[in-house]
Amino acid sequence: MKIAPASRLELLQGTLDLLILRTLQTGKSHGHAIAKQIRRTSEELLRVETGSLYPALHRLEARGWIAAEWEPAESGKRAKYYRLTAKGRKQLQAEQTKWETFSRAMGLVLQPLNEEPV
Repeated sequence: MKIAPASRLELLQGTLDLLILRTLQTGKSHGHAIAKQIRRTSEELLRVETGSLYPALHRLEARGWIAAEWEPAESGKRAKYYRLTAKGRKQLQAEQTKWETFSRAMGLVLQPLNEEPV
């Protein structure tokens, strides 16, 4: 089932790093494939635009959370492939824990245990 473009969600500040790190957990990938994987696994609800993706990839690389190298792509052209580093795996775990805590807190605020559902 396709979701209409108006139903897409805006990324919350700070979530793009987590999405990229999680996507790279399964193996190395180039930028376009990372964006496509995020879109596909979110059932088309999240769309990462090039103008946001590549600055985030450069930022994560500068922090040592990912590493990159140029390799031939399926198309025959060269592409920059990104992979998660050991430091990135630790950061992924920390970011995921923070997100789960935040998500739980939001759930508690939006649906307090002592209130009836709206």
